[in-house]
Amino acid sequence: MLNFSNSNILLKIASLNSFSVIVRIGVGFITSKIIALFIGVEGMALIGNLRNFSTSVQTFSTLGLYNGIIKYTAQFKIDVKQLSKSLSTSFYLIFFTTCVISSSMYFYADYINTYIFNTFQFAYIIRIFALALPFYSLNLFLYAILNGYSYYKRYLFINICSQIFGVCITVFLIWNHNIDGALISVVLTPSLILLITLLAVVKYKNNLALIKLKHVTAKMALNLSSYSLMVLISAITVPLIYIAIRNYIIESIDLKAAGYWEAMSRVSSYYLMFVTTLLSLYVLPKYSKINTKEAFRKEVINFYKTIIPLFAIGLIIIYLLRSFVIVIVFSKEFEPVEDLFLWQLLGDFIKALSLVITYQLLAKKMVLEYIIIELFSVVTIYLLSIYYIDIYGVKGATIAHFVSFFLHYCLVLFVFRKTLFFKSLLK
Repeated sequence: MLNFSNSNILLKIASLNSFSVIVRIGVGFITSKIIALFIGVEGMALIGNLRNFSTSVQTFSTLGLYNGIIKYTAQFKIDVKQLSKSLSTSFYLIFFTTCVISSSMYFYADYINTYIFNTFQFAYIIRIFALALPFYSLNLFLYAILNGYSYYKRYLFINICSQIFGVCITVFLIWNHNIDGALISVVLTPSLILLITLLAVVKYKNNLALIKLKHVTAKMALNLSSYSLMVLISAITVPLIYIAIRNYIIESIDLKAAGYWEAMSRVSSYYLMFVTTLLSLYVLPKYSKINTKEAFRKEVINFYKTIIPLFAIGLIIIYLLRSFVIVIVFSKEFEPVEDLFLWQLLGDFIKALSLVITYQLLAKKMVLEYIIIELFSVVTIYLLSIYYIDIYGVKGATIAHFVSFFLHYCLVLFVFRKTLFFKSLLK
């Protein structure tokens, strides 16, 4: 077992990643606890809407090029000419788009406020977000380069320091400004992390010297557009669908029920970090390098055998300790969240199984398949949420989560059926 662990690169990276995830989960627990104590269930729902909106805007401002930058950095890291073209093109595309979006948000803050917060007046939060957005975009660009070069230790070190730095800012803002501070932290903290990233990448400043306006090419922009199209579909639809579901819970039940659902979503995001960060850190660069169906199939099986059992055990432990998790992470006010765990955990397990395969769509730019699967997913989760919420209340949202990802996984397996199930066809 020890020899297997030492020889398995995935397990080594998973070990490093696990420490980072533990720090992020700890940070998330602290943040959630502070929110629960100082703001309450209703405030949790408002923060959830802002988080979904900010995620959508942040991805759109970077044109969804994060995965594309990782792929081309990994692919061209020994080809300086092509690397310069990919980095230069992606940088200036992001720079232009971010400036346009920031300006639009600043001047249309009142309209956006109505969509996110309804009657609550937080337009100034949107304007702060608009001013901070360019710094976020630059930070994500640098993150992608480090990931593409497979600088795993440095990447994870930045991640850990950023999380600690971020929670300090968040706690300070909430402590002094309650709900306003919490909302400011959502839009400001991801941008301030740039300070840490800049200190960490100074060693690789020669790579940044490759970024030149004259090296921007239409061909590279076209190549990157595939990643942009795929990711933007998710960036636009998924957060907006979740805002719509949360608003439906508020309208059909109440704001407190929406807060319970947001609390469950927060817990879900903590343990899913273990899988999602590992997929971004290891799987996407790995898929980008392999060129045969058999190699892809072996990577999927390796992940299923190595990581998924550990993830499953973790989910079982979380379910058994759910009452303690709620009290530790939030407060007794959030006890009704306990009823949401079963379906959420089942749905997240299926989601993890599916993500391992769907990252191949990004790595190989399978645009049509990606769009079909993604649109199918968002439509089903919205319709099923409305249906089940009307029957079971807020628990219906988690039931819809499970059913929609089960259907999503079935569709993914159908798309990759020849690769995964018919070994004779791989030769």
